[in-house]
Amino acid sequence: MPYRPPLVPYETFVADPPDLPVRQPGEDGVATVGRAEVVATDAHGVTFKAGLSDGGSLVVRVDAAGHGVIRVRLTDDPQARTRSARALPLVHPRAHLAAITVDDTHVHIDAGAAVAEIRLDPWHLRFLAPDGRVLIDQDPGTRDISGRRRTLPFGRSSADGTHVAWHESFVAFGDERFVGFGEKFTPLDKRGQRALMWNYDAFGGESDRSHKNVPFYLSNRGYGVLVDSGMPVQFDVCQSTHSTVQILVPDDLIDYYVLAGPTPTEVLDRFDELTSRPYLPPKWAFGAWISSGFFPDSQQRVLERARRIRERDIPCDVLHLDCYWQVAGRWSDLRWDDEAFPDPTGMLETLTGQGFRVCLWMNPYLMTDSPLYAEAARAGYFLHRADGSTYVANVWHGSYPASAIVDFTNPDAVAWFRGLLRPLLEQGVAVFKTDFAEAVPADAVAHNGMTGVELHNVYTLLFNDLVADLTEEVAGHRTVWARSSYLGGQRHSAQWSGDVNATWPGLASTLRGGLSHGLSGVPFWSHDTGGFHGTPDPELYVRWTQFGALSPLVRLHGTTSRLPWDFPAETERDAVSALRLRYRLMPYLWSAAVEAARTGAPMMRALLVDTPDDPTAWTTDLQYRLGTDLLVAPVTDPSGQRAVYLPTGDDWIDVGTGERHPGGRHLRVTVPLHRMPLYVRHGALVPVVPPAGTVTDGPFDDVTLVSWGGVHTRTVVHDVDGDTVVEAVRDGDTLRVRTDGPLRVRRLSVVGGSAPRQLLLNGEPVTGTPFEDWFPRH
Repeated sequence: MPYRPPLVPYETFVADPPDLPVRQPGEDGVATVGRAEVVATDAHGVTFKAGLSDGGSLVVRVDAAGHGVIRVRLTDDPQARTRSARALPLVHPRAHLAAITVDDTHVHIDAGAAVAEIRLDPWHLRFLAPDGRVLIDQDPGTRDISGRRRTLPFGRSSADGTHVAWHESFVAFGDERFVGFGEKFTPLDKRGQRALMWNYDAFGGESDRSHKNVPFYLSNRGYGVLVDSGMPVQFDVCQSTHSTVQILVPDDLIDYYVLAGPTPTEVLDRFDELTSRPYLPPKWAFGAWISSGFFPDSQQRVLERARRIRERDIPCDVLHLDCYWQVAGRWSDLRWDDEAFPDPTGMLETLTGQGFRVCLWMNPYLMTDSPLYAEAARAGYFLHRADGSTYVANVWHGSYPASAIVDFTNPDAVAWFRGLLRPLLEQGVAVFKTDFAEAVPADAVAHNGMTGVELHNVYTLLFNDLVADLTEEVAGHRTVWARSSYLGGQRHSAQWSGDVNATWPGLASTLRGGLSHGLSGVPFWSHDTGGFHGTPDPELYVRWTQFGALSPLVRLHGTTSRLPWDFPAETERDAVSALRLRYRLMPYLWSAAVEAARTGAPMMRALLVDTPDDPTAWTTDLQYRLGTDLLVAPVTDPSGQRAVYLPTGDDWIDVGTGERHPGGRHLRVTVPLHRMPLYVRHGALVPVVPPAGTVTDGPFDDVTLVSWGGVHTRTVVHDVDGDTVVEAVRDGDTLRVRTDGPLRVRRLSVVGGSAPRQLLLNGEPVTGTPFEDWFPRH
């Protein structure tokens, strides 16, 4: 049994991962690569016969899988693939020409931005930058003075005569930082942690459990490592020994990629090339989503909510209906509760006329007392046990009836499930919230023969692919609002952090999770604004709404009401003010979203993305840049105080005070509740529009360009009708702004610095527009 801390509650999950065997005293069972000989070379790489420490042999293949990408495989069978590939491929490598040199002792494989250098005897592999700098170096394995093994180097381990895991180890330099691994709620720098790639119900989002694991990490030395496996891979990031990163892969091979940078953005771009490009949601998805909450609902209540949202001038584009659009306790039937919603078609038409889209909650489980259950079970649409019986699991942790899990490896089950969803989309539903999907038990069996362990992580990709494909077919877009994900899941936009607690620590851990996920290739992320479980106090509600309003996507949702008018009047005022700021910034946010979809760099970006040479940026995890020009520091303490770090390379202007601060310094700030710590990069050109109740589908109109500092600068603004290059040139007391593209700029505003006397827009004089305070005092 694995070690459990004494007297600390441990929640047993319906789908806990299997434990790797524990070595007995004196037992080794480790076969490591000791030497190799070249078997074959081609235009892309080299195949080796590897001699093992136990006298056996394996096949090593090292090749170029893209510019700056080196792939390494160790296996019995050169044709072997990860077990998850039986469901779908996770990585899509492409052959890339490499410059290869071979001599009696060494092999070099040059993929442009990355070079693999192999010593044959004794075996040693390291990866170099083009200038010869070491990016990453294999750890050859160490033993202590008593001969005890301390690390697991490149090779394979067995227990009781069975091969159980492959492994690789890399030297961790003393000042090296490691980020990524998916949506991890732990500190941003994962050094000293053990990241397990196994999707969990994260139970509040305040532990190392994650709904969304990604077997990928970034290093501050200018590279990333990606492991192609859907199995419960473990990354021991300097936990067992401070000097080594160890990777354990319980699969049919180890298959990994080293991705060169040197910048994080370049690594993420190469990551996307291998796994999939992020899907850009439609414009309306960047507006506010307001939820019914997790409590009984009805058509009358939905229409009343919609009326009051518009009446009170609260910006909103999407109304989310959670579980109770269906019959209580019959969730996943995917059928309207006829009593609570007697005319859903009419309701949807009314809401469309008011400018709302509608999102419906759903999941891939079916409760055993559902009227659909018996027939679907007979048809074999669910995962089953080894004896062929339907696998019924406690997916609701005892709070609701046990459920069967739809088997998306069965084409007939896929067709059946699509048939349940299609009428809802055709009726006018715009998007689905795809909840859960982390509950495939380890001992389940799928239609295609996969075990539950093999299917567990990739099941969410099958689920979200199905819903996204059908949504695109009927509604014309691929957006889903997904809780779980895995490698390549950035094609499912958007994703949210799950059922976080409505507490101040919950807000902080949620922010850490979002930054970690963004560094794992997922740019479009959100969270339950206000927290999910419990009722936030008014201050927390305001602070969380400020954080949500300046997140990539925003949704107000919880177990109790998150409607602004259900809080005190001043709380509603401050929360709605934050949402209005979001809508004013929509041209900037949309432009950042387009850039994120093209490059894979997150919208909500840890400071290290833009300043990778700043050591402090690799450990700062309670603030972020939103796009390149805004620095957001959510308040995570009821005192209203916090420390803010301003990254190097730029000066920063405090939006609330107008003060200009140099980068590379820490501030201690106290901010009133009506505003949050928000800074703009000196020299930025930020496009804004007047506040509105909804987001326009077409190009932005009536744009004001705000020049922060009134200095020379250049930027590109993206919109649905194309890109616009904007250049500002300061000439004494004149600021000349020229636009090249379709952006409809009407006004200019200058904030900070010495204000120019004359403003020229495309050669024509314009009157400067006074800056409107983004956090107006009431």
